[in-house]
Amino acid sequence: MLWPSIALLIFVTLQRLAELVYARHNTKALLARGAREYAAAHYPLMVAMHATWLIGLWVFAIGRPIEPVWLSLFMILQALRLWVLATLGDRWTTRIIILPGAPLVTKGPYRLLSHPNYAVVVGEIATLPLAFGMPIYAAIFSVLNAVILIIRIRAENACLKQAFT
Repeated sequence: MLWPSIALLIFVTLQRLAELVYARHNTKALLARGAREYAAAHYPLMVAMHATWLIGLWVFAIGRPIEPVWLSLFMILQALRLWVLATLGDRWTTRIIILPGAPLVTKGPYRLLSHPNYAVVVGEIATLPLAFGMPIYAAIFSVLNAVILIIRIRAENACLKQAFT
């Protein structure tokens, strides 16, 4: 059946597009308040990887049956994603943006992990393809995501250390 896979991919696509709009809005507002963007060089690579992951799912996952266990895990990750977004509020963005004088967020999921959003993304990159029965796809993009996250987290940690010490 086509419709379950199409419905899930529409959901994820609309979610990602809405997040990009939200992130762009927050980025502009933060920059207007005196924030600065850091370590932007890797950002196009990160966007390209995520776009390729989603486009590839549209190409290869249409019509595949959906595995309920993996779908359930993916949906739990969506709830965790919302928790991260709600915790950061107007400070959530897809870029490394630091607002001078603003305290480091230490509530919500940030009490448990330094980078909960990235933990959610790691899970999503793997679980959505697995929900479509695509383990090789999940593995390939998990490795690509890991490479990008190593670069991203090192850059973000260095920027945060500099801003908060």
